[in-house]
Amino acid sequence: MRIALFGRSFSEHRNEVVSELYKGLLDQGHQLIVYEPFLAKTKSLLPSETSVETFGGLRQLTRCDLMISIGGDGTLLEAVTHVRNSGVPILGINTGRLGFLTAFSAKEIGAAIQQINSKSFFTEKRTLLALETEPNPFAEFPFALNEVTLHKKDNSSMITLAVYRNGELLNNYWADGLIISTATGSTGYSLSCGGPIMLPASQNFIITPIAPHNLNVRPLVISDEDLLEIRPQVRGREVMISLDSRSSSMSALQSVCLRKAPFSVELVRKEQGDFLHTLREKLMWGTDKRN
Repeated sequence: MRIALFGRSFSEHRNEVVSELYKGLLDQGHQLIVYEPFLAKTKSLLPSETSVETFGGLRQLTRCDLMISIGGDGTLLEAVTHVRNSGVPILGINTGRLGFLTAFSAKEIGAAIQQINSKSFFTEKRTLLALETEPNPFAEFPFALNEVTLHKKDNSSMITLAVYRNGELLNNYWADGLIISTATGSTGYSLSCGGPIMLPASQNFIITPIAPHNLNVRPLVISDEDLLEIRPQVRGREVMISLDSRSSSMSALQSVCLRKAPFSVELVRKEQGDFLHTLREKLMWGTDKRN
């Protein structure tokens, strides 16, 4: 198999994990193509006299069978910006903290390699959000796997966000900001602001206000076929907008449209394991110390 490896910065105590991954994949005859900045930091961990290809963008990844993301959830979200709509599945190996989106822990390198070798890994299609606005600060890749967030920038005042669903006014949110989350992102920022958890296959988006000033305003679940338009009303000249871990400022006079992206991303999961198991294991869902 032709396998892409993507990673960012990591602690030196993770060198053993990367070394084991390099050796395990190369010993099985897999062809590696490594993200250039990551290879610069880990080249000394490659078996001696071994050379690998490198990549820095989308073009080379269209010829890959799999991408392995080494790090936490933020690393995997950044990996999506390289895979884009190529259809290359992403397998996450967690060397960070929670690693909710990653399938394998750092101690499960052997199991991951075994699943790759047997080509028995399962994938789940994950919906993305598409951001449409002019000018678009994320023109190169205006898509988010977890969420799109609009929030205040210049002062401590709350902002008003008028949200229209399919052309009809839904609500005027008076809050610190607003999160539009996919089912995948329901366990992220939206969850920390009181949003519900949704199964990955749910065909929905979640609208979650950040610190709303109205007691009767709560998160709302809508169809992922809906078109949303958000019109900011702020005292300052700019608002902040974030797509997953990428952030930029935009004019407060701009409105943004959000809809389901025309493509999905495939995440690899364990052969024995599902979303509900991950909830119980990593978010302690249903855990009761009395029992």
